[in-house]
Amino acid sequence: DVQQWRVSRDSRAVAAALVSLRDAARGDGNLMEASITLAKAGGTTGEWAAALREIFGEYRAPTGVGGARAPHSSGLAAVAERSATLAGGPPRLLVAKPGLDGHSSGAEQIAIAARDAGMEVVYGGIRLTPRQIAESARDEDPDVIGLSILSGSHMALVPEVLRELDSLAVQAPVVVGGIIPDEDRDELISAGVAAVYTPKDYAVSRIMDDIVQIVERHRASHRG
Repeated sequence: DVQQWRVSRDSRAVAAALVSLRDAARGDGNLMEASITLAKAGGTTGEWAAALREIFGEYRAPTGVGGARAPHSSGLAAVAERSATLAGGPPRLLVAKPGLDGHSSGAEQIAIAARDAGMEVVYGGIRLTPRQIAESARDEDPDVIGLSILSGSHMALVPEVLRELDSLAVQAPVVVGGIIPDEDRDELISAGVAAVYTPKDYAVSRIMDDIVQIVERHRASHRG
């Protein structure tokens, strides 16, 4: 457990190691040596990455979402027709990947399929913090938020995203996709997630239809 690890480690040693890492990144110091020192002091991968992002910024790889088309796009035509006639207009979907998971293919396929299903899509990208996702949701005002997590860290990341959304008064329902066991699925649903999708849910048009229904119910419950 990361929280217990942080309590038991030498916090001063970690803080000093982080300062040394930032200094090395700013100058001509040995990043490998500073990274090893941080690891030995008990620093986490997240702390290491955050320190380097402060200095170097964060790389955002270009995606193929813009001009691509979903396979079997014809199966999404009926969903697109329904989206077009939805009270309040077509759904607006925010797709994002929290955590350090860099496998973007699944999230991009969902984003492409949603666009072909008549939705307005905001693709947030990969390696986002829960706070970044919540702030994006606050600013973009989506009807639904789709999280893709293939790293196995869904039980840590999803509740954190939900807390951050709540702190910013974002009420959009959240759907989650990833390698998620049935018992974890039940816990996520109990925590407030609207739907959970796994590799067993390979019918993309059905997922898109589900999302339209989720948006329809959410809008109806908040109407007036």
